[in-house]
Amino acid sequence: MEIDPELLKAFENLQVSMRPISPEEIAAFDESTPLKERNEKQDHPSYSKIPRFFDPPPKPEDKIRQMLRREAHSMFLQRQAALLPDTDELDEMWKILQDHVDETTEAKDQLMEFDSFIKVSEKLGEKFEMFIRPRLFLTLMVNSPVPGKAEVLAIFKYVTGRVALEHGRIGISFYDEMGQGFLQEADLENYVRDIIPTLAQVSNFLDPLFETFYVCTVVKKFFFFLDPLHTGRIRIEDAIATGMLSEILELRKGEEDQEIHEKQDRNWFSLESVIEVYDTFLGLDKDHNGLLSKEELAMFGSGTLTSVFIDRVFKVSRTYDNEIDYKGFLEFFFALENRDHCTTCFTS
Repeated sequence: MEIDPELLKAFENLQVSMRPISPEEIAAFDESTPLKERNEKQDHPSYSKIPRFFDPPPKPEDKIRQMLRREAHSMFLQRQAALLPDTDELDEMWKILQDHVDETTEAKDQLMEFDSFIKVSEKLGEKFEMFIRPRLFLTLMVNSPVPGKAEVLAIFKYVTGRVALEHGRIGISFYDEMGQGFLQEADLENYVRDIIPTLAQVSNFLDPLFETFYVCTVVKKFFFFLDPLHTGRIRIEDAIATGMLSEILELRKGEEDQEIHEKQDRNWFSLESVIEVYDTFLGLDKDHNGLLSKEELAMFGSGTLTSVFIDRVFKVSRTYDNEIDYKGFLEFFFALENRDHCTTCFTS
C-alpha cells in the first residue's frame, strides 16, 4: 500500500520532546486517563462550574489526527452494525414468533398475548432488546382486531423495518468522515451514487448516462427540505426523522407484488419521478444548450409567471451568462411544487 506523501511529511514535522521524565511524573502517570485529558490544561476559571462540552475537530492541516479520527469513527460504526440482528437472526425471530401464536382469526391473522410477547423477548437475546419492548406491544394492541392481543406479523414488520433503518443510519454515517453528524452536498452525492446498485427499482432501469442527473435530483431534494438556510450541509438525524432516508431505501425492494409496485410509484425518489422532473427541464430548454434563459423559464407550467418573479429567481440563483442550469432549475421547481413547506424560497 502506498503511503500518502503528505502523511509522511506530517510525521517528519512532529515535535518530540527529548526532556528526561522524572520519577515523580512516572509515579503520577495514569494510563487509564484519556490522552486528551493528559495533554490539556483544565485551568480555565469556568471549568470549575461548567465542564468542557465541545471539542473542535482536527484542523485540515493536521493529517495524522484527521486520519485517526476517521478511522475511529469507522470502527465505531462497524461495532454498531455488529450489534444489529442479521438476516439469519431475523429468520429465527420469525420462527420464535410462530411458536408463540396464541390465536388465529378467521381472516388468518395470528395474534399474541402479552405474556407470550415477554417470552419471545427473553428468547431473542440482547440484539433485540432495543426493538422488542412492552411499549411496542401496547402500541400494536391498539390496532389489533382482538382486544388485548397484538398481531404477530405487525411485530415482525416493525422489527425488520427498524433494523433496516438502523442499517441505513449506519451506512449513511460512513460518509460523515469526521463523525460530526452532518453531510455536505458532495458527501450525499457519493452516498446516493454508491447505493444505486442496491436500489432494485432504480438500478434495473437506470441508463448510465442518466445517473448523474438522478443523483443530482435526489441530492437537491434532500437539501431543499433539510437545508432551508443554505448552510451547505444537512443533519443526518433530520434525514432520518423526516423519513426521507427511509423513502429512498424503500427502493431496494423489488416488484414481488402489486402492493410494493404501487408504493414505489408514489415514491418521490423513484426513477419515474426523477425522469418526470428532468423531462420538464428538457421541455423548457428550447435551444438545447442545457441552460434556461428567463424567457424559457417563463414558460414553466401554464406560462403565467410574472417577469418580476422570474427576475427574482435569477437574482438569487447561480447563473451562467444569465441562464440557470439544471441544479438552479431544481431549486426553482421544488420551491413551486412545495410552497406550503417552503419558508425561505427565493430569499437572499
